[in-house]
Amino acid sequence: MPRRIILHAGFHKTGTSSLQATLRANRSALKPHVALRLRWQMKDLLHATRGYSTWRDPLTLLKAEHRFVALLDALPRMPRRTLILSAEELAGHLPGRGDLADYSAAPELLDSFTSSLRQRFPRAEIMVYLSTRDPAEWIASAYWEHVKASSMTLDLAEFTARYAPAAALDTVVETIARRLPCPVHHARLEACRDLPLGPATPLLDLCELPPEVMAQLTLPPPVNRRLPAELLQALLDANRQHADDPQARRRAKTALLTQAGTA
Repeated sequence: MPRRIILHAGFHKTGTSSLQATLRANRSALKPHVALRLRWQMKDLLHATRGYSTWRDPLTLLKAEHRFVALLDALPRMPRRTLILSAEELAGHLPGRGDLADYSAAPELLDSFTSSLRQRFPRAEIMVYLSTRDPAEWIASAYWEHVKASSMTLDLAEFTARYAPAAALDTVVETIARRLPCPVHHARLEACRDLPLGPATPLLDLCELPPEVMAQLTLPPPVNRRLPAELLQALLDANRQHADDPQARRRAKTALLTQAGTA
């Protein structure tokens, strides 16, 4: 049984990719003290959490609960170690597509997951960690992510007017903290920029690693950074030009990203 479990469940566009890259880059040094399960190791579960945040139906919530339990069933024994489960989509889909306006599914999902953890590991210390971001910075980052990855045709001002409530991540944290029967920790991306391990620092601090282990850890280059403004505008233009032809849109955007060396 792990002695401590940290559920890092988002949010999107708050340095989570860089955080997870830091965990992966330091896996060997962390292994005697920390067991990791990252987003690429829970694809079926995250498909269900995205679905529940979109449809909010009881069947999909049950599916997410079942797949979370299956994830726990597959864990090896890890006595005296800390288990980190890290994936931003444990809180649901990135808001900003159609009717998906916010992270209101996150409290329900995390309540379910922490209950399953308590049942499976009754003596473990369980906590939730959430990474956040300045609202204006978050809304812009979320918008351009949708431009890059979806068929988004709104401009930034329209997107902000429609989805601004989703950027109130601190309010979501407060809602989650009120609902869950375990500690909920959080840190803003802006407060992590100069920390030794960047956005991963607050999470790793919760692990209470020995100083000599912390001294071994290294910070890899940032990942999933925002593309240049000119390229993002070209992707938006492609979304608008090919709004009714998904295949043509996909080809145009792939060509732009390939030409820019980011595909």
